[in-house]
Amino acid sequence: MAEPSGQGIILIVDDNPTNLQVLSSFLDQSNFEVWAARSGEKAIQRLENGDLPDLILLDVMMPGMDGFDTCKYLKNHPRIQDIPVIFMTALSETADKVKGLRLGAVDYITKPFQQEEVLVRIENHLQIRNLTKSLIAKNSELQKTQTQLIQAEKVAALGQLTAGIAHEVNNPINFIAGNLNFVEKYVKQVISVLHLYQKHLPEPPDEIKTAIYKNDFDFLLEDLSNIIHSMQVGTSRVTEIVSSLNKFSRHRETGKKLANLYEGLESTLLILGHRLKSNGHYPAIQIIKEYAELPLIECLPGEINQVFMNLICNAIDAIEETYKNKDLHELGQKPGVIKIKTEANQERVIIKIADNGSGIKKVDDSKIFDAFYTTKPVGKGTGLGLSIAYQIVVNNHNGKLTYNSVSGEGLEFVIELPIR
Repeated sequence: MAEPSGQGIILIVDDNPTNLQVLSSFLDQSNFEVWAARSGEKAIQRLENGDLPDLILLDVMMPGMDGFDTCKYLKNHPRIQDIPVIFMTALSETADKVKGLRLGAVDYITKPFQQEEVLVRIENHLQIRNLTKSLIAKNSELQKTQTQLIQAEKVAALGQLTAGIAHEVNNPINFIAGNLNFVEKYVKQVISVLHLYQKHLPEPPDEIKTAIYKNDFDFLLEDLSNIIHSMQVGTSRVTEIVSSLNKFSRHRETGKKLANLYEGLESTLLILGHRLKSNGHYPAIQIIKEYAELPLIECLPGEINQVFMNLICNAIDAIEETYKNKDLHELGQKPGVIKIKTEANQERVIIKIADNGSGIKKVDDSKIFDAFYTTKPVGKGTGLGLSIAYQIVVNNHNGKLTYNSVSGEGLEFVIELPIR
């Protein structure tokens, strides 16, 4: 929309040249920019192809397309429908006024005009429109603030949860891991002593021979070492999980720090591992990684991990939605795949997260990052995940979050983050 000069831009639509001249002159003197159209058709053509005015003065009685038809068309046009329309008419019948108001007009000006009345009505409706715009902007700002607060609460709650789990698991697992080393050492010493007994007492009593044979003594000694080794591998794995939980939550950190994005990606995949496995109904979702070498980037690690979580969860949801109403044989022909690709240049790192789900429809393109908008079934999804991810990447990190999609073929999100 063009910047209005003075108080604003008024479009006058009237087939009477005298009315146009009088109103244009008066409004011009009142510091309005005035546009004129001699018919409803010409007004529509101008509005569809150019800048928009702040208010429309519309004559009712015009040849061809009258004011009522013109107003009806304008109010059905998404780009134009919010512009206030004031009818100008000599009609005094209540039914005509009601008809115009129901079509979307905000007021009537009766001919012959009283200039002070015209000016007051125009100024009042422009003020109402400006206040409405301000309220819409404030409401949008409040929604964003609400979304940010929800995000902050989610991140804090997730951080506390993972930190609590890590703390509770860490102490006992360290105790087990530490003592396993002693257990292994002691078992080796006991086995060494038993081997000495076998060496120097090759012919034990029958009772001992029977016990050795019955319990398969050689197998027990060999398998005992294997069990201890398996327990050590298991405790190491639990220690890695605890470490990943801490890296994901970054609960002790405040402010932006240099972070390794791969740690965040890997810890997120670890936490979501249960959703990637086959469950008897759905086959496993395959993760394909095409990682390039990335520098450390300055960011809020906990928030970036939340972005990874939201986008990968979204990809899993999309794949699971395509799994429905398909048998296992059909699913085996096209298993779910999530592809994570990274690259970097001198200024930015780029992370692409793509799935082979159903994608999104063209009509959803402009709404995908809106708060509370979701295409998921009722009860599944809040409509906040992508909006939160967008705010974290764009508003909090001065980055970009875009997407590419073909309906029925999948969806790819592209995260661009500045290195500094």
